[in-house]
Amino acid sequence: MKNDFKLCPICGSKNIENHKNRKWLCPDCGFDLYNNVASAVGIIIYDKDRNVLFEVRAKEPRKGYIALPGGFVDFDESAENAVIRECQEEIGVEIDPESIHFLCTNPNTYLYKNIEYKTCDIFFTAALPPKFESITDFISALKAQESEVSAFVTHKVNSKEDVEKLPLAFESARATLLKFVQIKN
Repeated sequence: MKNDFKLCPICGSKNIENHKNRKWLCPDCGFDLYNNVASAVGIIIYDKDRNVLFEVRAKEPRKGYIALPGGFVDFDESAENAVIRECQEEIGVEIDPESIHFLCTNPNTYLYKNIEYKTCDIFFTAALPPKFESITDFISALKAQESEVSAFVTHKVNSKEDVEKLPLAFESARATLLKFVQIKN
């Protein structure tokens, strides 16, 4: 997939130049746009038995596949604040900032409405809040953001084989879960 402009968005010139899909330049008016990587966050919420919370995606891209709670970082927002906000929005729960721990970053490609967005996904972990005994108990307390989440599911994540069989929406989550398995074993 190649993102491209056919006309300069400033002056309308047809002379806009695409420089390896990293930068667009209009020689007529000097318009200059860089195609920078977007930041996104995700979180692995898990219980003592290594059951992990997943969302079933309610929209494209990858509708019907499972994903970790998360989303894009807003302007002027830290990654930590973004993951807290995304949990409030998508699962209806406020995650204690003290329980969030950085795990890793992974690159991702997010195809939306025929536009390819390159992202740097920043992943965190959080143990299940102490008032819940299991992820199943936790799921009963969640409220899905219907435009984003059609259901919640849980899967045990103890091994590479566990991760490989998951119908994950994004490869960055797969790489992250493999790191989670490696660190937690």
